[in-house]
Amino acid sequence: MALLTCRDASFAYDGHTVVSGLNFSINSGDYLCIVGENGSGKSTLIKGLLRLKMPQSGSILMGDGLKANEIGYLPQQTAVQKDFPASTYEVVLSGRLSNRGIKPFYSRADKAAVEENLARLGIEELRNKCYRELSGGQQQRVLLARALCATHRMLLMDEPAAGLDPVVTQDLYRQISEINREMGITIIMVSHDIHSAVKYAGLILHLKNEQVFFGATADYIKSKIGAEFLGGDQHD
Repeated sequence: MALLTCRDASFAYDGHTVVSGLNFSINSGDYLCIVGENGSGKSTLIKGLLRLKMPQSGSILMGDGLKANEIGYLPQQTAVQKDFPASTYEVVLSGRLSNRGIKPFYSRADKAAVEENLARLGIEELRNKCYRELSGGQQQRVLLARALCATHRMLLMDEPAAGLDPVVTQDLYRQISEINREMGITIIMVSHDIHSAVKYAGLILHLKNEQVFFGATADYIKSKIGAEFLGGDQHD
């Protein structure tokens, strides 16, 4: 059974349709990359999948027992977030807030999840460092650990490698791929890095203010839109 299904979904701002014709399903363990030019509706769709924005028409359905609070989210960072005055440990621990309910204190399980994800991403030595003093790549690994503390089922990511240098970017993509393969966590990622998308993702959704392609990466590479996008110098 599909974890997420879009049925004839569209999204709008102030009555103006931003993206339409969304018809696709995501199953447990899938790795989907959402691509397209700037303003094509990618980030809007992510907000819809997170239930932060309701569809103008159509529907987005959760299945297989998936709950909204079981989705981890790695957003695009703002300048204010990059300057957040908390320790790495505190930032990662905050990923457990959605699981805490009305309990006033973090549980042993919450703290164990932090330790597990600090180790998984190789950032144990950063636990007491102030988040705003970390490099961009370190901050992204901290935020990825935070998102993993919120879920064992699905991660949504909006341009996770934005602003990172090429070496750090490839390392981050490798870590995300390992999380998908080794933990079985479903990945839905917006990326302007089309070449990394086709290297790691199993599925591609291409938006151009409407759905112009959804399917296996191998089929996307052979498609007309895929060939054009991969061959061009596109930027998000």
